Amino acid sequence: MIMTTFDIGYFKAVIEEMAAMIEVERDYLTSLDSSIGDGDHGINLSIGFRDVSKQLEQFDTAAENISTLFKKVGMSLLGKVGGASGPLYGSFFLKMGVAAQNKQAVSFAEFVEMYRAGVTAVQNRGKAELGDKTMIDAMLPAMDYLTQHQEADDVAAIMQEALVVMKQGAESTDNIVAKKGRALRLGERAIGHRDPGAESSWKLFECFVKKLG
Repeated sequence: MIMTTFDIGYFKAVIEEMAAMIEVERDYLTSLDSSIGDGDHGINLSIGFRDVSKQLEQFDTAAENISTLFKKVGMSLLGKVGGASGPLYGSFFLKMGVAAQNKQAVSFAEFVEMYRAGVTAVQNRGKAELGDKTMIDAMLPAMDYLTQHQEADDVAAIMQEALVVMKQGAESTDNIVAKKGRALRLGERAIGHRDPGAESSWKLFECFVKKLG
């Protein structure tokens, strides 16, 4: 079955998948951060998404909408996640929610607009550009790919291809000298290490893909 709309039930399932994934990947993401950052990326995201899970327990999909769902996620991450990832991911989900315009369901093109709003918020907050060794190296290429194909019929294929683009973007950070964040102080010693934010961003996007059905 080709999925043409994204409803609130889908998004709630995606967020639940994200919370479960972060628990599984917590130590791995933290190990990446231990090499070039503060060593707490996975731990911080785990704390944030555990709070998100608590919020979801009381979330009524019949009475709420996509905007309020993403607002709850964003506020949890802003309030609970330390380091740079809290404000960045918090802003990402908050702006995705704003772009959903209080709807119960959105088209694929509208989902792409939501994603673009989230990525733009991350860029505005972190002041990062492509090649700075941040999550933008994964997010921006995927955003561009989705934008180019937002009128496509095979949504699942486009989402899967965007995920591949994201993973390639994350992998590209292995060979980049950091221009932002804690890794900046390492200079060329950061080469050979993946940016943890780029890695977590594609893993979070993968949850959107997995729940397409």
